[in-house]
Amino acid sequence: MSEVVKNRPRYGVMRLIDATGYRLPLAGVVSILHRISGMLMFLLLPFILFLLDKSLTSEVSFAELQAFTSGVFVKLVILALVWAFLHHFCAGVRHLIMDLHYGLDKHTARKSAASVLTVSVALAALVGLKLFGVF
Repeated sequence: MSEVVKNRPRYGVMRLIDATGYRLPLAGVVSILHRISGMLMFLLLPFILFLLDKSLTSEVSFAELQAFTSGVFVKLVILALVWAFLHHFCAGVRHLIMDLHYGLDKHTARKSAASVLTVSVALAALVGLKLFGVF
């Protein structure tokens, strides 16, 4: 019997480095950011609740946390969390509307994905201006 050597490429095997070559549509980027922001908020929830509990314990602990959050780096972290919440909320509303079978075609889905990114970044910028004391 003759031996058959199969030198065909294996299409099912993909490494993480291979994923960087793909270009996702805007709706895919919004969907992935929706998942990442949800995971970020879920993982940081115990820390946020600890800070809330500590701030409500006494006036001294509230003053300590207020002094802690006056740093620029901490404000940037807070701003990132605010953006994660706002993006997750806006993308969640988009997904709920799509669950009602509105905006499922390619053109409308791209426009709604762009609007989610625009609205979440604009609202986060407003919160950032307030956080850094511009108004």
